Amino acid sequence: MTVGNQVEGLLRQLAPQVLGVLVRRHGQFDLCEDAVQEALLAAAVQWPQEGIPATPRGWLLTVASRRLTDAWRSDQARRCREATVAATALPAELVAPAADDQQQPDPDDTLTLLLLCCHPALNPASQMALTLRAVGGLTTAQIARAFLVPEATMAPRISRAKQRIKASGGRLPMPSDSERAERLPVVLHVLYLIFNEGYTASSGPDLQRTELTGEAIRLTRQVHQLLPDDSEVAGLLALMLLTDARRQARTRPDQSLVRIDEQDRRLWHTPSIQEGTALVLEALARGPLGPYQLQAAIAAVHAEAPRAQDTDWRQILGLYQLLERVAPSPVVTLNRAIAVAMVQGPRAGLDLLATLDGEPLLRGSHHLDAVRGHLLELAGDHRAARQSYQAAARRTLSLPEQRYLTARAAGLTDQRP
Repeated sequence: MTVGNQVEGLLRQLAPQVLGVLVRRHGQFDLCEDAVQEALLAAAVQWPQEGIPATPRGWLLTVASRRLTDAWRSDQARRCREATVAATALPAELVAPAADDQQQPDPDDTLTLLLLCCHPALNPASQMALTLRAVGGLTTAQIARAFLVPEATMAPRISRAKQRIKASGGRLPMPSDSERAERLPVVLHVLYLIFNEGYTASSGPDLQRTELTGEAIRLTRQVHQLLPDDSEVAGLLALMLLTDARRQARTRPDQSLVRIDEQDRRLWHTPSIQEGTALVLEALARGPLGPYQLQAAIAAVHAEAPRAQDTDWRQILGLYQLLERVAPSPVVTLNRAIAVAMVQGPRAGLDLLATLDGEPLLRGSHHLDAVRGHLLELAGDHRAARQSYQAAARRTLSLPEQRYLTARAAGLTDQRP
């Protein structure tokens, strides 16, 4: 590992710890987060050249605290301080880290920061961006690149999110058990969205953005360490690991997409499969049953099949039926249609798929047409399959998916069953 990579990994680990300490002491989430980002940038420049300090967390706290002091001295920041802390004098710990800064912070800080970043006043896009910046330690430029938008677009989005948190009282109180239980599903959903955007990018020239999948796995692993007995947290981590295990086999050297039944399974990452399978088995045994555990169980069934033809589709169909009862959604039904087709035949799958026509949540999405094209191809109706593939290609903004769907359509000859 290079010094630069070592520094980057350490900074991502320390970012939520330092931010948690500052917000817990002083409130003002927006100012504290800006101060921490400046400290992280300073460390990213200095540490590779001068070496990592003996107490990197204390170093970051000192620099971030000084930046916070500078911000409080400005007129605008002074007004914010007066409105928030009512002329309370700055404590001495703003200038130098307190004695306990060399110790590990309250382990709930990271989770509480996630709860704060996933505030219900924010939309999912803002929740994801703020989570990646405040908890993940990514810069605004890195987040903008990951979501394929200009930095000038992402910066105001993050700024508006911080202002909304500020307006709602952006301090860092320890959440009650009921508050944590209510907000944790939002945190898990945001981490799930970050992972999905990284695993199959919704737009752009690349199928995958490993910086997002890697960050989602890292943050979910942190939440699992904080809440080791939560079955849904374990289920989400298992789902990410089992899905990401297929990453190397999903594209060819020219970056074209490879469907799961055509992948070289020797390229699947065995340690991730082993860890994910162990996690989901333990979570299912512990309960209560939740949607992330069931999705992870489906991924585990795929992972245990040495060849595509060995896949236990009956077990997968049963799991999708259970998932549809636990967390019904059009996307679950869409995936169940594939399992139905593999067990009962493509026409049965197409009949189920027809129930989703006109579904508002799938309107404009390419997935319904893509699955219909696949099932029509299995049924031997190549003309209709080609039309569905072409319709899906027109709808997707992902260039690799577009090329795959177009190639799929071009390879079909007109014939009917």
